[in-house]
Amino acid sequence: MAGEPQADCLFCKIVSGEVPATVVRETPTTLAFRDINPQAPTHVLVIPKVHYPDAATLAGAEPGVAADLLREAAEVAAMDKIDASGFRIVFNTGAGAGQTVFHTHAHVLGGRGLQWPPG
Repeated sequence: MAGEPQADCLFCKIVSGEVPATVVRETPTTLAFRDINPQAPTHVLVIPKVHYPDAATLAGAEPGVAADLLREAAEVAAMDKIDASGFRIVFNTGAGAGQTVFHTHAHVLGGRGLQWPPG
């Protein structure tokens, strides 16, 4: 069921503490941790603690949590001091867009020049 932890979801396991992660921020509704394969000097994933497969589904079901996710992405950027130089927030939706873990997550990227279009 949407919103409920999924036994086979890597990010649900990180939320529960079953799988370790380098956590940098936590709120009642979100968790932020360093990506294990960083694509920029700052590469942090911000996830909701509730399970939804993608950002669009989360926003439709729990818009307040979606807003929390964006707010935390900005906090991560400020914490890593990339807010003034610029940063990117990326939501991949679907396998064709590069989503590999089907639990909503925002990539916060910065600390180097980021080209557009990204790919």
